[in-house]
Amino acid sequence: MTQSSRLSAVQASYDTVAVDCARLLDGDLEDRPLDRAVLNAFAEYVRGGGGGAVADLGCGTGRVTAYLDGLGVRAFGVDLSPAMVAVARRSYPGLRFEVGRMAGLDMADGVLGGVLAWYSTVHTPPGELPAVFAEFARVLGPGGHVLVAFGAEDGQHRLERAYGHPVDLDVYGTPPELVATLLAGAGLAEVARMVRGPGAHEQGPQGFLLARKGPRGPAA
Repeated sequence: MTQSSRLSAVQASYDTVAVDCARLLDGDLEDRPLDRAVLNAFAEYVRGGGGGAVADLGCGTGRVTAYLDGLGVRAFGVDLSPAMVAVARRSYPGLRFEVGRMAGLDMADGVLGGVLAWYSTVHTPPGELPAVFAEFARVLGPGGHVLVAFGAEDGQHRLERAYGHPVDLDVYGTPPELVATLLAGAGLAEVARMVRGPGAHEQGPQGFLLARKGPRGPAA
């Protein structure tokens, strides 16, 4: 499958599930104290670094964007799926959401204080992650932080049904060591990582990695 056809399949799948995804995931963070703790720490690092805007990349229905906003972070969302963006705009009319690609962001260099990729790289083959992480580094200002959440078990599986609908998705797990190495290759140095066991509807361990861009840009 080419990158273009893969992205088309991802977009079509999430356009299909958008409404039911919002309904089924509503309030899911309330039952995940460790996930909230990671997001809280990320928000604190961003605020401590000057409080620049945070892009929630692959924001989906906008629920995590809204959570960050509630923590005092200037968060906005970007998603590949127009239907997901439409749901996010209806659900959180006070926040900004736009359609876009993680590997080709319509943003100037160094404009962000933070980047969040909350399970939004799970449909990206590991071989394409360096380009995605390089784009994260490009839009981050010096000292900015990135938080990546991902399935921490190595491997790939096919997903043909989700949220009550047929979908056409490949899901990739990535070992935390590899995520850290690829982020470092983009000039994003590891600050901390956490791995927790699987929760409800999760098949394996879940990883969270916080990294920071050096003061002199991606080559620092």
